[in-house]
Amino acid sequence: MTAAPPRRRASGRVTLDDVARAADVSPITVSRALRGERAVDPALVARVREAADRLGYVPDPAARALASRRSTHVAVLIPMLSNALFVDLIEAVQRTLRPAGYQALIGVTHYDDTEEAVLLREQLLHRPAGLLVTGIDRPAATRSLIAQAGVPCVHMMDLAPADAGLYSVGMSQAEAGAAMTRHLLARGHRRVAFAAAQLDPRTLQRLQGWRRELTAAGLYEPTLEWLNPAPSSIALGGRMFEQVIGQRPSIDAVFFCNDDLAQGALLAAVRHGIRVPDDIAIAGFNDLTGSDQMVPPLTTVRTPRAEVGAAASVMLLALMRGEHVERPVVDLGFELVPRGSV
Repeated sequence: MTAAPPRRRASGRVTLDDVARAADVSPITVSRALRGERAVDPALVARVREAADRLGYVPDPAARALASRRSTHVAVLIPMLSNALFVDLIEAVQRTLRPAGYQALIGVTHYDDTEEAVLLREQLLHRPAGLLVTGIDRPAATRSLIAQAGVPCVHMMDLAPADAGLYSVGMSQAEAGAAMTRHLLARGHRRVAFAAAQLDPRTLQRLQGWRRELTAAGLYEPTLEWLNPAPSSIALGGRMFEQVIGQRPSIDAVFFCNDDLAQGALLAAVRHGIRVPDDIAIAGFNDLTGSDQMVPPLTTVRTPRAEVGAAASVMLLALMRGEHVERPVVDLGFELVPRGSV
């Protein structure tokens, strides 16, 4: 006897019940199998997936959320998608959330507080199961919006104060900036400039770490700061390096707030016949792709962005399940990577 065709809604969609009949299991088993729950027998999972593929079943997230009173998406807000740092973070978030049955809905704030607030309001209208946001520093109105939303939230790439009542996974940006400055001083450099673009809160924390160490060494001067609010890029790094050496030739090292700026500086040094590190040392931050292939290889600070994405997602999963989180603030640290440019 030929099997009866699946019954569809008026919309023509194949339903979860259709898949259950085709796989000869209950609808709840279909739901659990397609969510990837480990308690479902692998043979049943295979049977359900085969039936779903054969019928062309596409889950309806809105219907699932309505039926279970639980959303399956997590709002993730990051500053940029063009920066490899955040690409690494997002990939780790996806790898952690998907096996648990959650989807990451990504919003890009472009380092703009107003845009972040708009994105948050839009995401909260859809009642997400949780929030992953970048950084701690934001306007009071946006902090209040997050606090009053009633949605678990974990802050990434930064560390919340212990008494703030916030969940965060990241590193001390200020201490990382201080560590690179100490390294440059230990290598004998005394005129150490700090060159930064974008000027987001995490960049300014690195600036604070640099200031602290130079001040402690009695070497700080405001004229050693080169701050540009433009987006960070290789081209801008080259221009900033040319400005530094043109106006302050006595500078013997430049600590760039990001590797793309430092990479641009290394290329500009080659164009101008300036020897690195003999004539001037160059350091970066984040250990982005290609930094180890520069000539000379770039000294930098390696940040654990993939580890932050994974650990923040694990913490958020626990919060969404109503579980107790033993360590609300997780410091994953950083690694100073000495190479040939210093």
